[in-house]
This record gives sequence, structure tokens and C-alpha cells, in this order.
Amino acid sequence: MNRALAPDLCVIGAGAGGLAVAAGAVQMGASVVLVERGEMGGDCLNYGCIPSKSLLAAARLADTWRRGSAFGVAYAPPRIDFAAIGAGIDRVIAGLAANDSAERFAGLGVTVLGAEARFVDHRTVRAGDTVIQPRRFVIATGSAPVIPPIPGLSAVPYLTNETVFADRELPRHLVVIGGGPVGIELAQAHRRLGAAVSVIDAGPILPHDDRELADELAGHLGDEGIALYPETAIAAVEPLPGGIAVILAGGRRIEGSHLLVAAGRRANVAGLDLATAGIAATPAGITVDRRLRTTNRHAFAVGDAAGGPQFTHVALYQAGIVIRNALFRLPARVDYRALPWVTYTEPELAQVGATEAAARAAGAVRVLRWRFAENDRAHTERDTAGGIKVVTSASGRILGATILGAAAGELILAWALAVSQRLKISAMANLVVPYPTRGEAGKRAAGNFYTPALFAPRTRRLVRLLAHFG
Repeated sequence: MNRALAPDLCVIGAGAGGLAVAAGAVQMGASVVLVERGEMGGDCLNYGCIPSKSLLAAARLADTWRRGSAFGVAYAPPRIDFAAIGAGIDRVIAGLAANDSAERFAGLGVTVLGAEARFVDHRTVRAGDTVIQPRRFVIATGSAPVIPPIPGLSAVPYLTNETVFADRELPRHLVVIGGGPVGIELAQAHRRLGAAVSVIDAGPILPHDDRELADELAGHLGDEGIALYPETAIAAVEPLPGGIAVILAGGRRIEGSHLLVAAGRRANVAGLDLATAGIAATPAGITVDRRLRTTNRHAFAVGDAAGGPQFTHVALYQAGIVIRNALFRLPARVDYRALPWVTYTEPELAQVGATEAAARAAGAVRVLRWRFAENDRAHTERDTAGGIKVVTSASGRILGATILGAAAGELILAWALAVSQRLKISAMANLVVPYPTRGEAGKRAAGNFYTPALFAPRTRRLVRLLAHFG
């Protein structure tokens, strides 16, 4: 027997963006129905951020153990229990799952439906035996791994981010298709845990990051023994007894025990019948304006489904934009100018604002650098890899920053604030920074903006002139 609901909001998808909208809206007094066909928590909790960073933490510990002699602390070679690492990841997920559970959201007052949603018309969705006619829809259905049309791929077993964390056998040789953040992070984690690893990409490694520092990170990965094949096309994939072979254009074969496909992600919108609701979409995702409104004025989209930057923190940011628009009718708009992102390798690679290439394409810039090899804290930690690179306008307005190094994801926050507030480089150059910290590298880079003028012959002449006055 069908039942009908008419809430203020119907949120489709219980990933990070959908849960943030539902929790925020219901606590502000709105009635909310949340529809989820799969696991609560979406990709981030179950297959993305949480398990990947848990795996990276185990890999980092193994690598630190091996490098103890640099500190005068000797350890035996670490013994890797890959099944125990997997079980530990499961415990981390289980420990956080209560925050995203149906029970918690029901306790907040959200009506949670475990069903697949499908639009019936512009104002109506059916989820199982329930018909929902809300004031506004919010589509937050996330994304799924793209499986590229490589000849033979469908005939071999392969992993994606949705299955790799269930693997309890350490690969002998993991072959990764895709050199983006997911592929690179998982490549380093498996290498440090004892697997041979090869990464193949048709384009450059980490194509959206600053090229200079992304290439430097690639060099570190190569030094760890990861075989990188950027700008390399794949002709076919073939099965082998106990493994697979990837045949590169030109005929070279890379044979491995396991294959991981990390070639990007595609919005999960196929089963929604968007056209029935008058909602336009492209292969990249649902078409939205800067207020995250779809072509149906009653519907919004957030997160990966909205076709924009595919990060959990973007989905959470977008949730706030949608709540202001849908509940309060405020014309809030997204602004990605100061959007930070991090690749959680070691060293970490963090970016905010414009890269050097993007900034130069828009006009005259200054590029400021400071290496961690010139930072005292980095020396105390025996970790001097990387550095900071800041891009400013000719007048000194901060346009973007890239950091390669330990804790880069934390260090980028000050620069994200600087970009968002349109600060000039003087704000960072004049900042008092505690010693010894890695944050000093940012201040030193900022100070480089003034170095040519401060130490010029003209300045020396001025100092000598003033000395005559006592």
C-alpha cells in the first residue's frame, strides 16, 4: 500500500553532502525525508576518505619503523599482517558509522527511507512504496568509479576504491590504472606495505596540481620504488594465471597479481529518471547554477552528483549553500576561488587558489618559494622533502599556494584564508610565527617578495646616507 509524504525537503543520497543538508535542515525546524538505496555515509565513510587514510596511516608507520636508524633508534624490519590492517580499517569505519547511521538521523527527526528514488514528475519522487512531494529536492547521490573502455578489461578481475579495502591479501604486484589522487595514494600505501607497484596514466601524474611540485612528488614516489608510466596509453589488458597483464601502446607488458582501476569518477544519476523531472545533466553530472539549482526550480544538487570538484569538503560547503537557498531563500552562491585540496601521500601535496600556470595565463605574477631543506624544524625531523610555492599578482595580492611536504594539508589552511580574504603578501610576511615550525617556510617565502628591493644598491645607499645623521 502506497503512502504519501510532503516534507519541506527530500534529500536523495546519504553521503557527506546529503547528510549535512538533512541534519542542518531538520535542526532548523524543516521536515526532511532522506532516501538512501545503499550504505549510510556514502563513499567517504565506506570506500573513500576514511579507509584510505587509515591504510595510509598503517603504511606510514611501517615506513617510519624502517627509517628509525636516522634517529639512532633501531628496529627490526616490520612484519606486515595485511589482513589485520584490513580488519583495523573496518574497526575505524564501524567506530564512525554511528554518526552517519539511520538511527541517529531518525533521532534528529529525519524520516529515513532505505530505497531507490526515482522521479515521477517535476514535483514527485517514488521511493519503494512511498510517494514524496516536497517543497524542494536535494540530489546528493555521489559518484562511482569510471571503468575505461580498455580492450580486455571486462574479462579480468580488477579492484576499485569500492572493493580494494575488502582485500585481505597483500598484492605481490599491484598495477594501478590512473595517476590521480586515489591511484597515487593507494599506490604509495601498498608499496610501503611491501607490494611492488606500477602506476599508468594516459596523462600526467596529478594533472590538476602545480606541475613543478607534482613532478617533484612523482620523483619521491619513484625513489620509493613505484614504477610510474605517465603519458602512456594502454592498448589492452589480458588475464594471466594468477594475475593480469597490461599491454601498453608500443607493446610493452606490465604483469601483476592485482589490478586497481582508479581512472576517475562519474556521477550516480542513471537511475533517477532526471529527464522526467526536467533536470538536465551531462556525463560530468547534474547541471547546476552557482546557487546549486538545477533546471527544475524545485531541485538542487550537491557533491559529486553536481558535477563540480569531487571532494567531501566541497559537498559539506555546498550543503550550507543549499540550506540558505532552499530554506531561507537567500541568494547564496558557491565560490571556489579559495578551494583547498590535498593528496595525502608522504610528502603531502596541498593546493589552494591558482597554480602558477593558471595565474600566468591570467596576467603578470610573482612566484615565491622556500624549501624545507632551509627550515630548521624539518631538519630536526629528518624530513626536508619539498617546499612551499606562492603565487601573487605583481602588486602582491595572494592568488594561490602549493605546499609539498610533511603536514602540507594543515599548513595550507593559512593560505586558504589569505586567498579567500584577498590578502596581500605583506600580511604573511609580517606575521609572527613560532620557532621552530614548518610554518616558518611560508613566512620566509612571503618575505622573498621584498628581498629584491630590501637588499638592492639603492637601499644600501640610503642606509649609508642616514648614518651621516648619527
